[in-house]
Amino acid sequence: MKTSVRERRKAARARPEGGKKPAGDRPPSGEIGREAAGHWWKKQGARMAVGGVILGAVFAWAYWPTLVGLVKAWDRQPDYSHGFLVVPLAVYFLWARRDRFPAAVAGWAWAGLILVGLSIAVRMIGARLYIDAIEGWSIMLWVAGVIWLLGGWRMAIWSTPSVAFLWFMVPLPFSAERWASLPLQRVATKMSCWALVSLGQPALAEGNTILIGDFRLEVEQACSGLRIFVGVVALAFAYLIIVRRAWWEKALLLVSVIPIALIANSTRIVVTALLNQYVSGEAAQKFTHDVAGWVMIPYAAGLFALVLWYLGKLMREGELVDVGEIVRRERV
Repeated sequence: MKTSVRERRKAARARPEGGKKPAGDRPPSGEIGREAAGHWWKKQGARMAVGGVILGAVFAWAYWPTLVGLVKAWDRQPDYSHGFLVVPLAVYFLWARRDRFPAAVAGWAWAGLILVGLSIAVRMIGARLYIDAIEGWSIMLWVAGVIWLLGGWRMAIWSTPSVAFLWFMVPLPFSAERWASLPLQRVATKMSCWALVSLGQPALAEGNTILIGDFRLEVEQACSGLRIFVGVVALAFAYLIIVRRAWWEKALLLVSVIPIALIANSTRIVVTALLNQYVSGEAAQKFTHDVAGWVMIPYAAGLFALVLWYLGKLMREGELVDVGEIVRRERV
């Protein structure tokens, strides 16, 4: 008995073998990403390992002076002591986003050499201008180019958030740091003076100095809040990488970085002034130079968590209801 073309197509769609699986039988996207990562590593792991070792040795040889300079800056400059955590966190972000792992190329993606060549050019410009920060920024281009070379452009895009996070490990040029610190100093002085007056203290601001009776509190460049600002930006960036939120929520999180950094830095200055008034000048100096460096970043993280909590309360997730299905159930 002959069957029509329509009947044969219908039977083919009904068979579990061949064709695509029904949507309900497909694994979640996260499992697909992890399965793709495991399958790619089994087939390309040897090439990836050998290429990674060779390119890693070349990177260490070429960038050794730059890497030594970065480590010295992390160790000597309190504003950039977080640099020791940047690379481990960038690697963790790759692990956290493994469910989005793309299908990689089977061979070498030679187009990645474009970014490698661009990184060399950028580094030469930094060396010619004697700006260490430009040499440090070229590392991101080099890493992105190598990832593209080994895994293809899809893997380069997938790893972009982690590569971009490496920016936080490079100290800003002195001119840019000073340009950013001066307005932060002025704002921190005014906010701290207003807070002290609100607490009943006879505070008066003169330039970047707060006068409280006979005590003069200098809001120097080190107290401008640049370290806290960079730390809060890094926290916001890390959260946006790991957690999936709506675009408007991400925008609000980024906007909240500036007031959170200003509030955290003003809190440090106010606490220092109050300790000098009610405890001793020695306690104030110990807090501002020793304790504050460890406390303020977690404090800023707590303020950031309050913003996230408020956004969660502001927009609650709703459940979609099929009215037709409810009516059918009532009839039954």
